[in-house]
Order: sequence, then C-alpha cells, then structure tokens
Amino acid sequence: MKVAFFDTKPYDKQSFEKAAEQHGIRIKYFETKLNEDTVDLAAGADAVCVFVNDTVNAAVIDRLCEMGVRVVALRCAGFNNVDMKYAFGKIHVLRVPAYSPYAVAEHTMALLLASVRRIHKAYIRTRDYNFSLAGMTGFDLHGKTVGVIGTGRIGRVFIGICRGFGMKVLAYDKYPAADLADGKNIRYASLDELLAESDIISLHCPLTEDTYHIIGADALEKCKRGVVLLNTSRGALVDAEALLAAIKSRKVGAACLDVYEEESELFFEDFSGHILDDDTLARLISMPNVIVSSHQAFLTEEALANIAETTVENITGFFATNQCPNELCYRGGSAEDCKCGKCF
Repeated sequence: MKVAFFDTKPYDKQSFEKAAEQHGIRIKYFETKLNEDTVDLAAGADAVCVFVNDTVNAAVIDRLCEMGVRVVALRCAGFNNVDMKYAFGKIHVLRVPAYSPYAVAEHTMALLLASVRRIHKAYIRTRDYNFSLAGMTGFDLHGKTVGVIGTGRIGRVFIGICRGFGMKVLAYDKYPAADLADGKNIRYASLDELLAESDIISLHCPLTEDTYHIIGADALEKCKRGVVLLNTSRGALVDAEALLAAIKSRKVGAACLDVYEEESELFFEDFSGHILDDDTLARLISMPNVIVSSHQAFLTEEALANIAETTVENITGFFATNQCPNELCYRGGSAEDCKCGKCF
C-alpha cells in the first residue's frame, strides 16, 4: 500500500516511519503542501496524507480521483481545509479525532501563564542581566472567570486545568455536555454573557460557517476591558484585524495565539531572514502584550505518536474492511452518514 505524504516535517518522519513499518505501509514523503499545482505527485498512491495547511478543494479532489487515489487521510482533527461537500460520494476522508487533548490544553495554559506573569519578558531581561521588576506585575488566576468556547475533548481538559487554579468557568457550546456543568463553578451561558463576564476567553471549537470570526469587532466590543484572549484552535475563529484594533484601543489586555487566519503560507516555515509581507501578523507580533506561537500546541511526543498510529490504522483498516470509524462522511451514504455538517 502506497501513501503520498504532503507537508512533511522532520518530526513527522520520526513518528510515521515507525508506525508505517509496523503496518507494512510504504510512504513517500513530500515537503511541499498539497494543492492544485502539486497534486500530481500523488500519482500511483492509494492514499494521500495531509495536514492543516494542505488544500483539498474540488480541483484537487477531482485529480486525486482521476489518479485512483481512494483516501484522504488527515493527520489532524480539523477538516476546514477540505471541501467536504464536494468530497462526499467521491473520495473517503479520514481524520484523527483526538490525539492528545492534554497537549493543546496544556499549551493554552502555558501561553496564559507566560502572558499574565510576564515570563517571556523576564526570560529576555535576565539574559541581559536586567533583574528589574518594573513593568512585570501580573495578576492571580485564582478567582478569575474564564470563558471557554467549545467544550469538546480539548475544551474539557482546559476547563479541568482552570479549575485546578481555582478559576470560575463559563462555557459556551452549540451542543452542551450534560455532565459538565455543576451550576456553580462551571456553568453554560449564552455567548453574549460569556463575552461580557469573562476575564479570560479561550477558544476550543472547530472552524465552521457558524464559528468563522466568532471573535470579531462586535464580539470584542461586548467583552470586558482588559480581557485576555487565547486561541489554540483555528485561526479564522478570530478576525485578526478586529483583534489588532481592540488591542490598540486597550479593549483587549493581552492575546495569546497559536493559530492565525492567514497562517497557511507562513507557519511551520523559517522566515527569519526575510521581511514579513503580512502586515497584520507583523503588527500583532510587535505588540508587547501579544504572544504568538506557530501552531505548535499539538507538538508533544505523545501526540505525534498518537497521530501517526491512528492515521496509519485508519488507512490500513479502511483498505482491509472498506470501513473506518474515523471517516468523516460515508461515501455513497445518506444525510444520516454525514458527520461534517456540510454534505447535505
């Protein structure tokens, strides 16, 4: 069985080569991203393996089908880079629904702590032997209210971490979890209430038509002055221009971003010797109260091992049985088989 593996990084090879050897899969690695210009590299493959910044649009899907590729294996949970409505009935799309919710949730808390306790600034200062504490005052997380948008696996782990710090939790989800809220320290609220009452807001929801720019100018206007915004989910959940304006007006006290809505041509690459063309990102990074990490929240040894194992098992399981529990939408199925909410 042959797999064309796109957008390859060194850490991908380390984890996937071990899993592929155990399952008898031959993987051809490509550093380039999958798109209309590179799709022909998949010729002769049974499946393609893609990540968050690969493009699986209608043209790519058509070409994959023409070449006899039967499976698109996402090595991630999100699938907003796949035209699911067009893929339905044409090609099988498999994903990794959960690799390590702890990795992402812990990175979110790490960003929050670094921001509110000025750890990133202290690191730079002390390396220059500057031990002054001027401008380094933070605030306690204990007793603060955190608004968590999205209460799936990652959101729930993050809520547990916040509760460990003694924080109060307001949660918002289109599909609330019946066993999560206790009515006191954790409770569901409307989005407007969450925005208005939260000292910190953290995003843990998928990117859909409903959640696109869920944090935009109108939402930010409803927030407390000085709110801290965290996004380790999908970049386009936040309107970057609106966020920048809110930071400049002092409405947003701090922002911690592991994702960015125009990241596809930037993140995972080294541009240290270049001038950044994206003015919005450049201005965000230049702000003293903004921390940007480059989509690394998932990047732990445990998560990489789980991603590789699940992806390989998805592929081998599908070709062995023509079925996969992690298939987003059953090819040739009906509306009841659609798991992405876009096919019908």
